[in-house]
Amino acid sequence: MTHDTGPGPDHSAPSRRSVLRGAVLLGTGAALAGAGVATAAGASAAGPAGFPSYRYLRTAFNKNALSYNPTGEFIFPTIRGTVGRLSSARGRFYLYYAPHDAPGGICLAHANSLEGPFTEYPGNPIVGRNWSPHHSVSHVSSPHVMWNSAAKEMWLYYHGENNTTRLARSTDGINFRYQGVVLNTGMLPGTTETSYARVFEHSLPARGARYVMLFMRNSTANTRSIGWGWSANGINWTYDQQPLVLPSAVGAANISAPHLLTRNNSAYVVYHTSNGGMRITEVGKDFTLRKHLGAFHTPLKGAPDNGRAAAPSFGSDGGVHYMFYEAGNRLGATIAIARQV
Repeated sequence: MTHDTGPGPDHSAPSRRSVLRGAVLLGTGAALAGAGVATAAGASAAGPAGFPSYRYLRTAFNKNALSYNPTGEFIFPTIRGTVGRLSSARGRFYLYYAPHDAPGGICLAHANSLEGPFTEYPGNPIVGRNWSPHHSVSHVSSPHVMWNSAAKEMWLYYHGENNTTRLARSTDGINFRYQGVVLNTGMLPGTTETSYARVFEHSLPARGARYVMLFMRNSTANTRSIGWGWSANGINWTYDQQPLVLPSAVGAANISAPHLLTRNNSAYVVYHTSNGGMRITEVGKDFTLRKHLGAFHTPLKGAPDNGRAAAPSFGSDGGVHYMFYEAGNRLGATIAIARQV
């Protein structure tokens, strides 16, 4: 079963130790889900806060062989387990992803192992840019699917346009019904984009919340930071008007695509930077802490990363942890898999 919130060791493309050696200099963050420090074959390594290290395994699929591939690039993977959740699922694991450029389109692939390869769902995209009467936009992208344990449904958060984050719900993980807009720039004055959102079941008793959202916010100064919000039901949200993490605090021009991980009775946010790699910040169980731990994952210099690893999603099966991530340049990326060292 996958870790929906990625709590535990998890991720990484290259090897963690190699990343760690350089990462410690940055305060490298733990291997939550995608930490990418390369280590010697067979060696085990731990990142900040004791998160494990991960090494690139393979791409999830051959993107050039896919039937639905309108732009030659795919981003923002989400990996979810189906066992005990969905009846008649096509595989033990569902992988959601999308092109970034127009027309975008929320896509699905499935497999019985987290090591892949994944098989493309023949009906992609499962959510398109034109969904009458709900929306008609240039593109839809950045799918984050959360297993909502209360509703017993897969909840899909996605953007279209970049200033609007939307929610759709499904009992089978394939056929979705539209719920509505959950975030847009009108809710955060001074922003021009509110997208690349991921939602997690995370209790904040003092705020009466059961869910936390992390997302990218772009300001009118064209600076991308990490925003956050909280909700009692995953539908109606309250948003902090100030960024959770600023790029200037971690030595980057822009940061994006955050993921929440929990460990040691605390919470951590992993995100990628304009420098190409991932970093980690401890925010504490109640989100009152801002402890920047440094590098979480360093991308491979060669293929498929080519110096860029982003948008991690974590899962585990049989005690082995994996990180799925966006590998490659911004408009030519594919989906890669890394396995715990």
